Amino acid sequence: MGLTSQSLECTVVVLALACVAATVWFWPRLAKRGAGAVLGRLGAILVTQLSIVCAFALAVNANFEFYGSWDELLGNNDEAPVSVNQGGGQYASVGDAKNGLVQPAGPQGLDRVTGLPQGPADKVGKVESVRITGRRSRAINPGFVYLPPQYFQQQFRRQRFPVMVVISGYPGGIMNLAQHLQVPQNAGRLIEQGRMQPTVIVMVRPTIAPPRDTECVDVPGGPQAETFFTQDLPEAMKSAYRVGHDPSAWGAFGYSSGGTCSLQLVLRNPKAYTSAVSLSGDYAVKDDLTTGSLFGSGPAAAQRQREHDLLWRLKHLPAPQISALVTSSREGEGNYRDTMRFMQAAKAPMRVDSIILPRGSHQFATWRRELVPALEWQGRQLTFPQDTEPGVLPRSEPHKEAAKAGKSG
Repeated sequence: MGLTSQSLECTVVVLALACVAATVWFWPRLAKRGAGAVLGRLGAILVTQLSIVCAFALAVNANFEFYGSWDELLGNNDEAPVSVNQGGGQYASVGDAKNGLVQPAGPQGLDRVTGLPQGPADKVGKVESVRITGRRSRAINPGFVYLPPQYFQQQFRRQRFPVMVVISGYPGGIMNLAQHLQVPQNAGRLIEQGRMQPTVIVMVRPTIAPPRDTECVDVPGGPQAETFFTQDLPEAMKSAYRVGHDPSAWGAFGYSSGGTCSLQLVLRNPKAYTSAVSLSGDYAVKDDLTTGSLFGSGPAAAQRQREHDLLWRLKHLPAPQISALVTSSREGEGNYRDTMRFMQAAKAPMRVDSIILPRGSHQFATWRRELVPALEWQGRQLTFPQDTEPGVLPRSEPHKEAAKAGKSG
């Protein structure tokens, strides 16, 4: 059973309840004098406590996804795998895993999620569970990939699609994107209604070295998170799926720490991404207990940290030609003042739009209100089609066909 599988969690919970019941039942027999009875009581307490702790640990890990597999938990994922298993199964299909950078994975919690596409892929789309290997960073990150119905339709068989890289908060994982925010479910409805162009969505977590919060930063002598997101992940997706090669086809999207990452990635790497959505993100990256030292030491450390302060960048460096959508609430969110400062600091050719709620807080209830308009907004920023392969319609025609297909389902 997988580390995040529902069957394992249910099994451990049942065992914990059985241990509690057994302790209560046998306690009168253990309430005697003597070494045997004392050892029996200590053993019963130890086993009961251990089973309860394991049940809670599995539940917390399944929700926040500190570790996605037994190998991650045991530290056996240091080397990138050299082969790909393309066996059958509901979650084991990947478009093209010829070089091993995107590999089919088990459900990774996807079996817990309701509302995912059910039926023929060319009618309803598909969500694949994968593991993404970074050739440069050597990171292996779990992910879900949403493929719209048009991806499987005959008229788009040689067409490349735009991409949204959707990043969860920390310490949350990809399960939060599918279960709590319902990113693929909402995107599917928007595409079906013709409110969003057909788009491939890859859902990932912000850290590449759990449980450490890497904040999408290349740590000197440590995890190369920025390299993973700006070079490894696009390379892996392009190798396995028909996705656009031009930066105008790529956008970053995230909430909380994922929103912070999205803005960092786009402003620092406009040749990789050209649009960002930040739901309640921050505008600077700082060290804390979960990050450790992100910028190293010595004279260069302070400069590296300044360059991850977006307000500093906008004041001292030329603005890139990108678009960004930021969100906050006048009451209840701590980033409201910095959001206003960021919007005021933006300058051409950069463009910033916003969603400012009267009141809200740093939680999924707020982000669910913002999700649909944010998906629509980013859908308008991404160019489609991209890198049209020979033998398909001219550039203007596939876009019209995609819109018609989206409305008709």
